[in-house]
Amino acid sequence: MYNLCRQAQRVKSIPNSLQFGSLVSVDKVPNLSVKNEPILGYLPGSKELKELESALKETASNVEDVPIVIGDEEIRTKNVKYQVMPHNHSKKIAQYYYATPDLVKKAISTATEAQKKWDRVPMSERINMWMKAADLMATKYRAQLNATTMLGQAKVVIQAEIDSACELIDFVRFNAHFANELADYSPISPNPKEGKNSLRYRGIDGFIAAVSPFNFTAIGGNLAYTPALMGNGVLWKPSDTALLSNYTIFKIMREVGVPAGVVNFVPALGPDFGDTITNSKHLAGINFTGSVPTFNRLWRQVGERLNSYRNFPRLIGECGGKNYHFVHSSADVTSVVNGTIRSAFEYSGQKCSACSRAYVPKSLWPKIKEGLISVRDQLVIGDVTDVKSFTSAVIDKAAFDRIKSYIDYARSSNKHEIIGGGQYDDSQGYFVQPTIIVCSDPTDKIMKEEIFGPVLSIYVYEDKDAESVMETLSTVSPYALTGAVFAQDEKFARSAIEKLKMTAGNFYVNDKSTGSVVGQQPFGGARMSGTNDKAGGPHYVLRWANPQSVKETFVPLTDVTYPYMQG
Repeated sequence: MYNLCRQAQRVKSIPNSLQFGSLVSVDKVPNLSVKNEPILGYLPGSKELKELESALKETASNVEDVPIVIGDEEIRTKNVKYQVMPHNHSKKIAQYYYATPDLVKKAISTATEAQKKWDRVPMSERINMWMKAADLMATKYRAQLNATTMLGQAKVVIQAEIDSACELIDFVRFNAHFANELADYSPISPNPKEGKNSLRYRGIDGFIAAVSPFNFTAIGGNLAYTPALMGNGVLWKPSDTALLSNYTIFKIMREVGVPAGVVNFVPALGPDFGDTITNSKHLAGINFTGSVPTFNRLWRQVGERLNSYRNFPRLIGECGGKNYHFVHSSADVTSVVNGTIRSAFEYSGQKCSACSRAYVPKSLWPKIKEGLISVRDQLVIGDVTDVKSFTSAVIDKAAFDRIKSYIDYARSSNKHEIIGGGQYDDSQGYFVQPTIIVCSDPTDKIMKEEIFGPVLSIYVYEDKDAESVMETLSTVSPYALTGAVFAQDEKFARSAIEKLKMTAGNFYVNDKSTGSVVGQQPFGGARMSGTNDKAGGPHYVLRWANPQSVKETFVPLTDVTYPYMQG
């Protein structure tokens, strides 16, 4: 039919034209290239260490007042909260305020109105803002981002550097780069003299709710500002326990020119925020990282009110995992030991990707057991400002109590043996020692439930049962975020990567299950781990874009008949 229409126009040989120049132009930053931000070393006497020490001292000596920010207005309510240092919970670093449901409604109205103007800002201008912000994060504000993350979220130097510096900067740069690359695609225009087909990217009319977690400062920046990059208005609900580092990001983005109201900073009680956003007809999407029950609640509320929305809200969620290391009898023991210690215990196991369960063949177990205990016993667990600390406290009292309950459960059961750690103390900070538990039942709750703390559960299997154990591994847990196979036997490795295909969104061979890098290993999992939208990859920005096809015709249509009708 398309060709017949074109033939009909050509038969008439129309001399006049409607062409007045294309209405849609390519909006792209030329010669934009990005690379991963280098990890600084913080060696004694280095410039970056001196700057960090100064920032830590300044952050620790103040209790910063952090307001709710809606548009250009700073708001303080009577519901005052404090962010404390997890490793020294008597020390406050920020005072902040919970927004009421009415204030959340005000933020919705503000973001929805701001979106209309923000969406008219050329993509190239937005991209330049993001690139400027990344440069400021890499230089002027690097130490401050790291210091607020270290003291507020109990991250040691290296964990802060790879999160609140490198990963955050990478998210900002790479998402700008991926958005810029969208302009490279041009729909087919069979005869440019007769017409042109274009594709342009809008924001979604309404607002996006960004609900971010405590464990990665970078995730907060990504959840709030990637939708904003694509022309959306945003309500950002930061985690109470990542408040100060997230507010630092907010201020940086305002400094580079993101207009007031595009992103609104709205700390709030979870149900107040969730109930209010899902009740608004303007809800256009939820960008979420957190627990399965919370995401399930939000999804259910959206489903129940689906007929009331102007759009079908886009739901993106990352909800954690019960990540595994599967060790084959051909594995390199040293790699297994060191990779498992790092994956399970860096940042006290509070990474969505942290190894929480391991499956070890009986033939290698004596050496692996010896290695795990030996290395674990050398770890220093202490203050984040001590450069010798491998990790520090868990995030808060609720996390401490939850993790403690699993250790107590293992201690009281005859199916478990604690072979390392098992101690905890919350008198000064929320400290839980890295704990290794051998479990005789691969279906026990400690092998399938997410603990989100420094607890590694191990099942030792008979070498001949590798295949059946992989089947158990695949079905015992509802999650599918990260997983790793350690094997020098290439045939087995090839087989395992297929048999375990659905168990992890990020899969590793002879490497630990943590450490994904923006642009290198786009991150996300399926099943109950989330919607697997792959943050850090080229498709993520498209989830927050609202594409529009535009067809422009440059010649008039003068007849309604087709050539075959004229016979």
